[in-house]
Amino acid sequence: MDRTDAAQAPDTAPVDDSPPNAAPADASPPDAPSLPPVPEWLYEPTGERALAWAAARTDETMSAFTDDVDYLRLTAALQEILEAPDRLPAVTEAAGMVYNFWTDAAHPRGVWRRTTWASYASGAPSRPPRPDDGAATDWEVLLDLDAERRRRGLDLSWAGAQVLQTGPLAGRRALVSLSEGGSDATVTEEFDLEKRRFLTPAEGGFHKPTSKGTLAWGTDGDTCLLSDDFGAGSLSPAGLPRQARRLRRGQAAQDAEVLITAAPHAVLTRVSCDAWGRTWLMSMGGLGDTRVWWLPDDAVMPAGQNAARRALAADEEIVPTDAVLIEAPPSASVGVGRDWVTIQLREPWEMAGHRYEPGMLLGAPLAEWLNGERDGLEVLFAPTSSSFLSAATWTRHHLVLTVLDDVAVRLEVCTPPSRPESGEHAVDRGQWRHHWIDLTGAAYRPSEAEADAAPDPTELRPGRPLLEVTAQAVRQRDTDYLFISASGWTTPPTLTLARLTEVGEVTGMSVLRQAPTRFDASGVRVSQHVAVSADGTRVPYFQIGRPRSGADTGEGGTAPGPTLLYGYGAFGTSQTPCYQPLTGKAWLERGGTYVVACTRGGGEYGPGWHLAGTGRERHRVVEDFAAVARSLIDRGATTPGQLIVHGGSAGGLLVGEMFTLHPELIGGAIAEAPLLDLERYTRLLTGAMWRSEFGDPDDPDDWETMRPLSPFHALVPGREYPPLLLLTSTADDRVHPAHARTMAYRMRALGLAVSYVEQSEGGHAGTAVSAQRAATSALIHTFARRAATR
Repeated sequence: MDRTDAAQAPDTAPVDDSPPNAAPADASPPDAPSLPPVPEWLYEPTGERALAWAAARTDETMSAFTDDVDYLRLTAALQEILEAPDRLPAVTEAAGMVYNFWTDAAHPRGVWRRTTWASYASGAPSRPPRPDDGAATDWEVLLDLDAERRRRGLDLSWAGAQVLQTGPLAGRRALVSLSEGGSDATVTEEFDLEKRRFLTPAEGGFHKPTSKGTLAWGTDGDTCLLSDDFGAGSLSPAGLPRQARRLRRGQAAQDAEVLITAAPHAVLTRVSCDAWGRTWLMSMGGLGDTRVWWLPDDAVMPAGQNAARRALAADEEIVPTDAVLIEAPPSASVGVGRDWVTIQLREPWEMAGHRYEPGMLLGAPLAEWLNGERDGLEVLFAPTSSSFLSAATWTRHHLVLTVLDDVAVRLEVCTPPSRPESGEHAVDRGQWRHHWIDLTGAAYRPSEAEADAAPDPTELRPGRPLLEVTAQAVRQRDTDYLFISASGWTTPPTLTLARLTEVGEVTGMSVLRQAPTRFDASGVRVSQHVAVSADGTRVPYFQIGRPRSGADTGEGGTAPGPTLLYGYGAFGTSQTPCYQPLTGKAWLERGGTYVVACTRGGGEYGPGWHLAGTGRERHRVVEDFAAVARSLIDRGATTPGQLIVHGGSAGGLLVGEMFTLHPELIGGAIAEAPLLDLERYTRLLTGAMWRSEFGDPDDPDDWETMRPLSPFHALVPGREYPPLLLLTSTADDRVHPAHARTMAYRMRALGLAVSYVEQSEGGHAGTAVSAQRAATSALIHTFARRAATR
């Protein structure tokens, strides 16, 4: 990994990290007499001394790999996968065209391109060849990011685009977002799709300067909805915009209408326009504390800098008097589609004499709900002990639900009792219709030999296909078409186009693209198991790998061997089956076993599963992860010395907790972009947003439960720890690189070995180009292999 861009240490700033004689006056106080303090300069993301220290540590780590022929060959093989020309091009549809962002060896930063439906469909494996078919899809390149990077002299990364879909400029203009170094802060500029160039503000083009705000199209091509850093007092404690405005073409931001201003203690505010032309205001007080308003088209809003400053100076939330609040619990997720409103609950709710339970999806006619009528609420989905609603998307006439059933995905189509066109509000009180979409043929199925194998008592519902499915509406205002993508642990993704009939049944499903296999999965077995946590809770996990034979074969039918255990356990994020070609090539193909834990704190079993691992119950996540490790060891799949844990971001916290609390269970640990200091995290970047997830260190009762879990504070002098690899990025503006820096510094001060790598770009993802991603993945898997076989 090239560190030539790292700052060199000045003469007065030595790069060694030996503890100073006295901590700076503004440095964090020592946590205990036995734990050394860390210098404050490590918290300066781009400070010269911090960069020099990070570069020295990175060089030390990489010196053990850069001459390793196996590591270099693996890096090349993984980069070949990432840049393969026959990869499945993920697409979105807008204004009758199909759009894709693509990277390859010739375009490491990528190109944004589009094609017609006919051209994209010409390569579909399910479509018979035609005489007029071209050799390949004919892509029109709209923006070459490598060329744009050279033109601007900045390390640009792609951050997405919104193609205008209404008005006379539909399909002719877009809002393109770019970030420097892969950070969360983006610049958004209007792009002319016909002339293939950005429009400057002087030309009337919309523009958002670099910030963590957003710029989105309004109801037509002459208005945009802007949240931004508007100056003093406009950012929340999490560093996110508190105010949103409606900007008209050619108008300066200071003259725009003020739509909403969040309270000073809130996390953020945002404004959006849905596919049906309605404008929505949103204010988030914190995670799980959100309010949504509908803004009528004729609502009167204040405008100008004085109005904006008055709103920012207020001690409360400011919304237009004409805005209509969607009545729902603050913890609920509110959705709208056509003339319906949906409310997904995270806590019990009593409304109009009825009690509704967490995890339920409720629906009602939107106009009636806005008018205060509460008798039209209907339960569209009710969770069970094994199933929970993961996502929902509207097409023109239907609501498509993504349901997790013991962490395997299925799709359900819900059809309202009537389909009023926009503006019509008479709703038939008949029953909603429900249909399942059968996609079981798209995933791994056990072989006959596996089916005849001795039963494993830890297996969860053996014999069923395990797959991940996503559904994306195509022009949801006008059609009932869906992009459906399906994949399994050993099955590459398949992209299909399906159409829903009037009654919600699937017809005309055709395969548009099918990705080729990227690693040898012959003999690889996929299974799902349960471990029992400290409080008796059953915790599911996936196990993928080839059975190994040997004298010490365990009850799981395999001898122990190198095992990579991945975990996350936060923010209600579910760990579902998916095709991972890099792990497949670097780990499974080489005989390793890959395991993914579905701990509490995630979303695998709904809001209760998530909340059971938050705040003062965070210890449950660690207990679940440790239970999975013990289950693997008890079943004979691995041994403590061969078990390596891996996670990133909040998963990096989980790895750090496992590393400090249960080093006897593991042979190594790998933490990417980790959150490790639970005392200081709320004062670093967007950490203030996560209090409800990890706890408030400023609350003495919270801190009492947090401190034992905080990896930075839980190190014990003289204790033996397995090898640890910490990876972070200087450009990470979500989880501060100081989390990894200070952990490595403290470990070194205690005489503990630690491997540390800090990339100069890549943001929270840690990588900006495929070559960097390949090198990082090769490093992770090579480190894991060495740790598991030492």
